[in-house]
Amino acid sequence: MDTSDKALVAYFSMEIGLDPAMPTYAGGLGVLAGDTIRSAADLEIPMVAVTLLHRRGYFYQRLDEQGWQHEEPVAWPINDFCKPVSQRVTVDIEDRRVHVAAWQFLMRGESGGELPVYLLDTDLPENQPWDRTLTDRLYGGDDSYRLCQEVVLGFGGHRLLRELGYSAIRRFHMNEGHAALLVLALLEEQLASRPQEQGVPADLIDAVREQCVFTTHTPVPAGHDQFPHDLAHRVLGDRRCSWLKSCDPDHGLNMTQLALRGSRFVNGVAMKHGEVSHSLFPGYPIHSITNGVHAVTWAALPFQALYDRYLRDWRHDQLSLRYAISIPAEEIWTAHMEAKRMLVDYVNRQTNVGFDRDVLTIGFARRAAAYKRATLIFHDVARLAKIAERSGAIQIVFGGKAHPCDQEGKNLIHRIHELRDNLRGRVAIAYLTNHDMTLAKLLCAGVDVWLNTPLPPMEASGTSGMKAAVNGVPSLSVLDGWWIEGHVEDVTGWSIGDRIESCLDPSGGMDACHAAALYDKLEQKVVPCFYKDRERFTEIMRHAIALNGGFFNTQRMMAQYLHNAYRLVGRYIRGG
Repeated sequence: MDTSDKALVAYFSMEIGLDPAMPTYAGGLGVLAGDTIRSAADLEIPMVAVTLLHRRGYFYQRLDEQGWQHEEPVAWPINDFCKPVSQRVTVDIEDRRVHVAAWQFLMRGESGGELPVYLLDTDLPENQPWDRTLTDRLYGGDDSYRLCQEVVLGFGGHRLLRELGYSAIRRFHMNEGHAALLVLALLEEQLASRPQEQGVPADLIDAVREQCVFTTHTPVPAGHDQFPHDLAHRVLGDRRCSWLKSCDPDHGLNMTQLALRGSRFVNGVAMKHGEVSHSLFPGYPIHSITNGVHAVTWAALPFQALYDRYLRDWRHDQLSLRYAISIPAEEIWTAHMEAKRMLVDYVNRQTNVGFDRDVLTIGFARRAAAYKRATLIFHDVARLAKIAERSGAIQIVFGGKAHPCDQEGKNLIHRIHELRDNLRGRVAIAYLTNHDMTLAKLLCAGVDVWLNTPLPPMEASGTSGMKAAVNGVPSLSVLDGWWIEGHVEDVTGWSIGDRIESCLDPSGGMDACHAAALYDKLEQKVVPCFYKDRERFTEIMRHAIALNGGFFNTQRMMAQYLHNAYRLVGRYIRGG
């Protein structure tokens, strides 16, 4: 079905998790983008999406016996998921003409609606050998490779949509700064309509700004793409770089600054993240739309069956999960134990560590990065072992990849393997390799408690705990990101520490403070509740579904984007 004349929103993202078997995503940013597309399809929002193909994926993770990560390219059958698009466009990179093809993936919603996603591809015989690799690897290569990829995404994606006949688009949504060159592509389009103009008139910049929406995802300054002046001029050319003087106050190319200056609406991905982003970029009005997850995608099969029995509209109205408060607690526990059985069986097949279905199972699966502090629970190994001995047995399952260039992240994975061996016989520990959407779903549904220990305020949002909540799994988390909004002590889970100020202990630092709080909460609340008060534990599970699963979903998130960011509610309701 041709919807090119109806699409009102174009969503640009460097990565989108469209299907577990398509390695077109690296982690939370791409999975969030995929859930966004799913809910847009469910709600039949007139949207189209653009990303890169990533022929060789992010990478396939292998871990040796010592826990050292090794990366391999991913081969996947593109034709099994996408169909080629006949239209092609070109982009100019370093004074070369690079040809760009595309593949179409149709996201089908629960309501039967379809949303087209276009994956850009430069692996064409008419391109030079290096240019053919530009859509091979997600977050691979050096700064030059990355900037050239972003030219393909921003300029190539915009030109493809125009070539396909998408003429009615009113809002261009940039998901993180990787897509910011879209601002220059729109400016170029405006200038082409007024060739007699000298320079860049302010009204053209305003016209571009009116069309753009920008979501920033990282509170870490180093996480924002920046390219030196010489590289920007070499890749983009002098003419386009001259426009940056009107769009960006810096001499180099700061993708976040470009997106900020070029957007009418900017948002962070949690209330706290909005505040942090405003402090990073003072002078810009930064709003907050807290992330969510696509509940139907992330609910394990036993919970899908449970919700189908008690919440018949939940697949179309994910907010109706709030009525899970009326589901009998024993049925929630039965569904949970089935999900846990599947996880424990998988862990034992893959690792042979001897997980027990009746033992409190804690899950931690995030990108292996230093600020996420995967090893915080091992800050005092003796105390952790003592809690397991005196209060009740504990087993912990980990998952997550480290970026190929992040040696610190690789060291964390190796350290967990060392601790696994040191704690053998006292605390069972497993590390599952090649964390992807399929494994994430198994983990988030099958553990008893979801652990999250970021160094605040560096957690932008975090969605893994939301996925756990959809499956009735409570969080034990530092108060950062979304958990500040989702935490109700002893109701939806438990906090690790209080606000940041309470952990500024000069004698031990924040790690020591949070570790002590983590052990206290395990010893005094979590472990006793799990083993000695099953009724109370299942009540917390039920509230996790009703309060957090019912709110922190992408259906609610997309409604907020429609009302606050896109401002297209009237057109959307009237069908255009």
